[in-house]
Amino acid sequence: MVRLKLRAIGTSVGVILPKEVLARLKVGKGDELFLTEVPGGIRLTAHDPTLEEQVELGREFMKEYRETFRALAR
Repeated sequence: MVRLKLRAIGTSVGVILPKEVLARLKVGKGDELFLTEVPGGIRLTAHDPTLEEQVELGREFMKEYRETFRALAR
């Protein structure tokens, strides 16, 4: 667990992420993070959850039409 302190940043409030957290997320200055609500709390991730859904739909499509793609590749 990492304790974070809210800080005033201009007229907003922000959180400073420690170096260890940035390293685990594999992000740095200028990168984007995505915050989503999940049952029981929130999730902070470095990858876009909507992109993850699109990739999964693409995998399902390719699996369904595997034989067609195989025939087209010949």
